[in-house]
Amino acid sequence: MLKRTLFSANLCATALTASAQLMSDTDARDQMKYDVQYLASDLLEGRETGTRGEQLAYTYIGQKFGSIGLMPYGDSATYIQSFTFAATPELGPKNAMQVGRKKLVIHEDYYPLSSSASNQVFTKLLRMEFGIEAPELGRNEYDGVDAKDRAVAFSVSSPDGIHPHSKFVAYNDLRARIDNAIKHGANAVILYNEDPNADDPKERLSAKEDACAVPVIFLTKKGLQKLGQDGNPVSISVDIQHPQREGHNVVGLIDNGKPNVVVIGAHYDHLGFGDEGSLYRGEPAIHNGADDNASGVAAILQLARDLVELDETRANSYLFIAFSGEEKGLYGSNYWTKHPTLPIERLNYMINLDMVGRVDTSNAMGINGVGTSPTWTELQRIKVGGFKLKTTDGGIGPSDHTSFYLQGIPAIHFFSGTHADYHKPSDDEDKINYDGMLRTVRYIESLITALNDDGKLTFTKTQEVNTEKAPRFKVTLGVVPDYLYDGKGMRIDGLTDGKPAANAGLLVGDVVVRIGELEVTDMMSYMKALGAFNKGDSAPVKVLRQGQEIEKQVTF
Repeated sequence: MLKRTLFSANLCATALTASAQLMSDTDARDQMKYDVQYLASDLLEGRETGTRGEQLAYTYIGQKFGSIGLMPYGDSATYIQSFTFAATPELGPKNAMQVGRKKLVIHEDYYPLSSSASNQVFTKLLRMEFGIEAPELGRNEYDGVDAKDRAVAFSVSSPDGIHPHSKFVAYNDLRARIDNAIKHGANAVILYNEDPNADDPKERLSAKEDACAVPVIFLTKKGLQKLGQDGNPVSISVDIQHPQREGHNVVGLIDNGKPNVVVIGAHYDHLGFGDEGSLYRGEPAIHNGADDNASGVAAILQLARDLVELDETRANSYLFIAFSGEEKGLYGSNYWTKHPTLPIERLNYMINLDMVGRVDTSNAMGINGVGTSPTWTELQRIKVGGFKLKTTDGGIGPSDHTSFYLQGIPAIHFFSGTHADYHKPSDDEDKINYDGMLRTVRYIESLITALNDDGKLTFTKTQEVNTEKAPRFKVTLGVVPDYLYDGKGMRIDGLTDGKPAANAGLLVGDVVVRIGELEVTDMMSYMKALGAFNKGDSAPVKVLRQGQEIEKQVTF
């Protein structure tokens, strides 16, 4: 635990500010700007893990580590630690489909779904309406029907349509209907859509969906015209390849000859031309990820430059890690903690910087994971930067600190907040607040200095959110909440084009205070309010816009 008084912590911060002038504030800002400009340039094509852009990024970061004077601590005395991962599935060359004498054209007449097996079948068509087996509702399309070794074809809709008041709403899930068809012996599943209120399944393949045991394809409206009659011969060949790709962490050490090691990390990967996490609706475009997370990488590079020189921080050694694969599921940090390049029992604590480039005029700074050690309660003592801190206790969150928390390491995450450009091509360098980034760096340096002679931090396990009790909802407004907002309601920090909020005319900055008859006071009440609605419902949504109450009708 910190034993310093608030007065002594402020003295420490003052001393640090003077010591850190080895590189002036102006030079530090300029250097971070240079780093962000390169990492977030179109040349790197969004730095998606496993791509040429990622290679350019990790090469650049490794060179920076070398010029700063960090020891290589990746694989084989290099800065790079490699790991493999399952990349986005791709269609192979052997996809084909024929019904009777009609050959169907892939993408034009049909496309395989992510749930499809790679397989070839010669079978016969069994046409159903919706593939629903619900005897308790008076409907069982499998009653008296032999689906064994048949290509079962049915609509993605339901007998009374796709809407929240359908009595078949519990049978809308397509994967459940596909699995049920296989249970009845189907050796292929063919889906189609004749309902304008139902959504077509996504054509883009996903590595996150498990394949079932048989080919599964979706017919476009043009392809449906070629399906023909029940009993027609059907030939389907699905070839989905699951490539393994290589990602790369960049790892360097400031070796002060001390047994305890502090990890300072940031992910450098982003979404490439969109990837699955994009909130952009449109043609593929480079997602430069200036804030997410070129800002975090530039900040840890500046921290490395300063910590190499600072005498006040030499009670620990410092391991700097630039992670890849964060956007795909914390791949890089998970891999490092399972294959550490130094003994993990040496780790003292971990500081993660993810999206620290958009400090706004409120000076809000989010710090997540403060419940992972009693020492983190002292964060409020550090006054450098003038931040208004908003903290959360949980050690599990959507960034790389989670991987370290799960290994019993006290870990916190610095985060300046979401915004309208989050996971969109518009997250560009010209919107970065470099003064805010510098103040974040100085704050962290003050914190590290304050912890310098405290020994190894005590780890505490945090109470995570019980997902079974969390509100569940089937609809979305299509907004990015402002997680740093601490007023009444839910402030909108970003909008997704074509989603309910944007369609209804809600704007970034609006504060949602009521949905339907339900009051919204915070994130939990916001989620509870969404849980009261189903797809197709409409409700008045009341927002505060520049202090004035406005009501918009939203259709989910």
